[in-house]
Amino acid sequence: MNPMPGTTPSVEVTLENCDQEPIHIPGLVQPHGALLAFDAGGRLLYASATAHAVLGTTLPALGETLAAHHLGAVPEVHAALADARREAVPGQPTHLEVRWSGRSFDLIVHAIGDLVVAEFEADVQDAAARGEFALAAHRAMGRLKRQADIEGLLRVAVSAVRELTGFDRVMAYRFRHDDSGEVVAEDKAEELELFEGRRYPASDIPAQARRLYLINTLRLIADVGTAPVPVLAADGVAAPLDMSHSVLRSVSPIHIEYLRNMGVAASMSISIVIDGRLWGMLACHHRRPLQVTYPVRMACDVVAQVLAANVQTLITRERAREAENAAQLRARVIEAALRADDLVAALAPLAQDLAAAIDAQALVLAQDGRLLVHGELAHEVAADLVRGLRELPEPHEDVLATQALGRHVLPASLAAAAGWCGLLAMRFDAIGGGWLVALRREQIETIHWGGRPEKEYVPGPRGPRLTPRGSFEVWKEEVRGTSAAWTGAQQALAHQLLDELVRATAARMAELNRARTELLAMLGHDLRDPLQSISMAARVLEIGGPGATGAPGSRIGQRIQSSSNRMARLISQVLDASRMQTGLGLDINRRPIDLARLLDDLLDEGMVAYPGVAVRKERPDSLQAHADPDRIAQLFGNLLSNARHHGLPGDPVMVRLQADGDAVVFQVANRAPPIPPELIPNLYSAFKRHTAGNDRNKGGLGLGLHIAQAIIQGHGGEIEYSYEDGSVVFTARFPARPPDAPAA
Repeated sequence: MNPMPGTTPSVEVTLENCDQEPIHIPGLVQPHGALLAFDAGGRLLYASATAHAVLGTTLPALGETLAAHHLGAVPEVHAALADARREAVPGQPTHLEVRWSGRSFDLIVHAIGDLVVAEFEADVQDAAARGEFALAAHRAMGRLKRQADIEGLLRVAVSAVRELTGFDRVMAYRFRHDDSGEVVAEDKAEELELFEGRRYPASDIPAQARRLYLINTLRLIADVGTAPVPVLAADGVAAPLDMSHSVLRSVSPIHIEYLRNMGVAASMSISIVIDGRLWGMLACHHRRPLQVTYPVRMACDVVAQVLAANVQTLITRERAREAENAAQLRARVIEAALRADDLVAALAPLAQDLAAAIDAQALVLAQDGRLLVHGELAHEVAADLVRGLRELPEPHEDVLATQALGRHVLPASLAAAAGWCGLLAMRFDAIGGGWLVALRREQIETIHWGGRPEKEYVPGPRGPRLTPRGSFEVWKEEVRGTSAAWTGAQQALAHQLLDELVRATAARMAELNRARTELLAMLGHDLRDPLQSISMAARVLEIGGPGATGAPGSRIGQRIQSSSNRMARLISQVLDASRMQTGLGLDINRRPIDLARLLDDLLDEGMVAYPGVAVRKERPDSLQAHADPDRIAQLFGNLLSNARHHGLPGDPVMVRLQADGDAVVFQVANRAPPIPPELIPNLYSAFKRHTAGNDRNKGGLGLGLHIAQAIIQGHGGEIEYSYEDGSVVFTARFPARPPDAPAA
């Protein structure tokens, strides 16, 4: 016989290799039991060094085949080993109680590869105690089923496990997004210090230990102070025994030192596995050695499985509720986005719901130079943030998520300086600079660590050696510059919203392209007639034909003037719409003007160009204002043109201009049916869907109201639609004089 390969590692555990420590093949077992491993033919290949002393019966020698007289000649033991060789499921242990020579043992058998591993633990529990623990386990199951939330489940679980096992302390330990863990529930002896609320770093459970916690969900260390027992291998066996599923597997020296530093003499851990991931643990500590029998441990494992199933149910229920709400919100976003000519304006009513769904304190939506800000976020900060996002170097993800905005994404952003640290940004329109950005404020957090979270190193002959923390007193850390982390569900919703917005933007771009094509065709058609009139009139003037000379206002001069004005209006509208579509806005040049006189001049021109349309006006003799005369004339003209094209034939257009305090009110009304409700949200959008093919305005470009709204907003006012007494009414209201204008 020879020591099993790998039992005397010569390499110290250091910073570089801690996560690679082969803890699943330690070559050692705990001394309170015995381990035997047989191959498919029943030959003993591995045995713990003290197996004879622990079992007190005849064993085959290493390399010898198991015979009927071995292991106390107990038929049940031989049958269990034979069954395991034939039909055992790898990693699924079977358990039975066996007796020989007046002693009772718990036999745990499992298969690993081509081997059958048998582990024996002396039974230290009497029959009365077994009955009591069975009743306690039954009560625990019932209490777990009655809990309505995760906190209640964890508190019942720690209480039940402590009652079943007798440990001094049982803690529910829940992992966070960064793999650190926090004690969220605890049941303990009264004299012990409270650990609930303390956090422990992710490095306390290395990656390979996490893997084993998934494979072997319950681990007992009965006595931290005892020396482990080596596992011996038969001659010629080179590979170490994989002890991933072994209940007696010894523990890393680093973990032993960790427990000693905490004053723990015995411990047990039970994994809480949800969706194949280590969600949390039930950690048990005792100040003295404590051997918990295998049946009791399995009852605790069942408690943990019931706990995990109930937690999974609650999480699934919450996820289903979140998914349903998210689906409803996405449907509303899709409907608004696909029907809108202005995405920013269309999503404005949904800003509150979007922010609530992502759990954000502020929301920013930007596209084509337009900016919507929801929440207590300064407009200049939002603009700076969007500008910084647009200037990020390519390539980058279309969804950016961070808890520390100032450190990870935009170091120069005003948002970080203003206390906004969490960012979840979705770029849905690369060409138009379209971003949907959710923001969270800084969350100043005081963490109560169970000792300083940094690893400590002790110099040794091979350099620094990784050492567990020597002190577990509370160490407080104040964390600044970060927000609450974005959950997986929130980031998934962000990706879903991004997909919908990208599709809506693509559909809008396709429609705009069609509208521009139609616009060019309409311009070609509408400019052809006035150009022809100008050409013919110029020809008449050139050859000196009839009407070439005469009194001012001759028909040829009027035709040239009318055609020129019509062309100028068409070209002006297209240029203005182009400026607004590219985010440049309209030029507004204010100066003192008399709006009453400006309106009279405009109506006189209209009577010449449209002699068949009657206009009734109400206006004061004079109305002084500080405004852009060209733009206000354009506003008046667009509203009048809209009324002429959509009013009932023969009915007059009503025009009213008046002062209302410090404001100017201009109102145009025409007899017509009301505008359909589904068209009202997009009345002021460019290239509206209902413009093309409109029999009442065949030459319209869908730009009149769009430009009118931009002009009135540029003057600090607003325009409204209403339906009154059978008439469509548009009312424009704006300040007669901006705050910084000189007095009249």
